[in-house]
Formats: sequence, structure tokens, C-alpha cells
Amino acid sequence: MQRSISSAKSVYRNILQQHEPPTASIGRQLPCDVFINHRGIDTKKNIVGLLYDHLIRVNIRPFLDSKNMKPGDKLSEKIDNAITECKVGIVVFSPRYCQSYFCLDELARITEAKKKVMPVFCDVKPSKLIVKDHRKYSKLELDRFKWALEEAKCTVGLAFNSSSG
Repeated sequence: MQRSISSAKSVYRNILQQHEPPTASIGRQLPCDVFINHRGIDTKKNIVGLLYDHLIRVNIRPFLDSKNMKPGDKLSEKIDNAITECKVGIVVFSPRYCQSYFCLDELARITEAKKKVMPVFCDVKPSKLIVKDHRKYSKLELDRFKWALEEAKCTVGLAFNSSSG
């Protein structure tokens, strides 16, 4: 696991070194380097919190909804901007990830924006991630979500077991 984390760190650094860090205007939050997509109820208090803190320590600017947004922010606008500005999307998959419209929509946006996707499979195997049609999505949304999920599942990722750390 430690070797996987070290490998992921070097990948992040290589990607980030290829881009000049944009300068922000006064009063505007700096763009993020990494967008963290996750199901908060499953992962925010364990792996995602640790990941966010670690990225900050190594001078990588992550976007995490609970850390980068404040009351009054327009949810869709803020997330769209963060996805547009980021270089990498870290997608933390959990057993109930595919039950969230917002998670699937963000994943589709990341994929459609052609951002590098780095999946983390937290307590779930890629083969168990399935978008089910409960007639709550339009055909277009369902197709977007399934396509983005398949793209991410076919990308080499990291496995994380929350019971063993």
C-alpha cells in the first residue's frame, strides 16, 4: 500500500509539473490542482479527509466540497469551475457510490472534460460498481453515467481497505 501511495504521489507531481501554476487575482481562491469526487457519507471522515490533508501538506491544491465551499456558494457553478480548473480527478469509489446522482454526475463531468482520472477503490471492487436504472435518470443521464463509470473502472487505480488502513 505504501508503495502504491508513493507511486501515486510521483504521478501527481509529474502531472502538476507539466503545468505552470495559474496566478489568482486578489480575493479569488486559487484554482485547484486535484478535484476529489466521493460519496461523503461513506468516505469523508476516513480516506477523503486523510487524502485532502495529505495533498495540502505536499503543496497540491485539492478541491473538496466541504473544505472549499461556503454558505451562499452556487453548488453547480463552484463544482463546474473546480472540474474545469483541475488537472486530475481523484474518484473515491465506495460501496454506495453509484447510488448518488451527484457523484455520478461529477464523474461524468470529469470524464467529459478529459481530465486524468485516478480511481481509489475504497472497500469495493470495480466489478461491483454498477449504475442501476431505477427510472430516476433520463436515458441521456444513464448513458453518460454508465460510460463515465466504465472509463474509470478501466483505469488502473488504488485499493483502500478502511478496516486495515
